[in-house]
Amino acid sequence: MSVFAFYLFAISAITGGLFTVISRQPVHSVLWLILAFISSAGLFVLLGAEFVAMLLVIVYVGAVAVLFLFVVMMLDVDFAELKAEMARYMPLALLIGLVILMQFVIAYGSWESAHDVAQNLSQPIPVDRHNTEALGLIIYDQYFLLFQLAGLILLVAMIGAIVLTLRHRQDVKRQDVLAQMYRDPAKAMELKDIKPGQGL
Repeated sequence: MSVFAFYLFAISAITGGLFTVISRQPVHSVLWLILAFISSAGLFVLLGAEFVAMLLVIVYVGAVAVLFLFVVMMLDVDFAELKAEMARYMPLALLIGLVILMQFVIAYGSWESAHDVAQNLSQPIPVDRHNTEALGLIIYDQYFLLFQLAGLILLVAMIGAIVLTLRHRQDVKRQDVLAQMYRDPAKAMELKDIKPGQGL
């Protein structure tokens, strides 16, 4: 039964990831992404990492994917214009993708497994520790630098997404702090002596 569940969740995760990329409708892409997240959570449950599985469901499915869905549905994005802009950079993107694929092939060709990999896979965490405690010890003790590096990569990705989606509108009034600080009070206000019964 566990083997059948593994293949079911694995095929669902691969299918969800594939259709997330190739779907034409953004809403459908987000829904396929949710399927990939739930399938990955099922794989984590089969591995005995219940905490990571529930974290994946609560954080990614319950917050991130739903946020993506609301943003895609509520924003009036001109996808035809975005696709036209993407077509301009398609040769460069294909070249970068080819370089990354070649790097993966080189890395896989020179990959050598450790001698005690079978023993580590058969017992990845100590038996006398809880799943959450063992995960914390692994992340914050053995792989602390890699964990911090992953957080830095996510930070750079977040800043890049903000920079790419930032649009400066010309028809919006913005506060100019320097112009307010350097203004001349004598020129900023003019007193009018209005006589009774007369207007401006």
